[in-house]
Amino acid sequence: MKDRIITIALVAHDKKKHVMLEWAKENIDNLKRRKLIGTSNTAHLLKSVLDLDVEAFGHGPSGGDIYLAAKILDSQVDRVIFFIDTETPQGHEHDIQTLIRTAVINNIPIALNRATAKYIISEGF
Repeated sequence: MKDRIITIALVAHDKKKHVMLEWAKENIDNLKRRKLIGTSNTAHLLKSVLDLDVEAFGHGPSGGDIYLAAKILDSQVDRVIFFIDTETPQGHEHDIQTLIRTAVINNIPIALNRATAKYIISEGF
């Protein structure tokens, strides 16, 4: 099981895309060794700016968060990094809470800030 490639989901609200981009740039070598998936806008940003291979799976507000929760339930995701904009109300707040709850219930590490994100992609974790 140790040789299996870890799948990391990358999600960032619009006002946190720059934070995701900066964080990914700082951790690019580690991220390149992982299978990366992400909501469509986050995935496209990371592909276009950093040339990271991120498989897009849908726009968050259009069901992307629920789709990611389903992937967690199907054991297709090992870790989630979700940079949330806590200052702007989100129209799909229930979907976000479902995603977070699904990760917690299924014992999937979920990072909601840079410090935790760095930790859950570290080699020893």
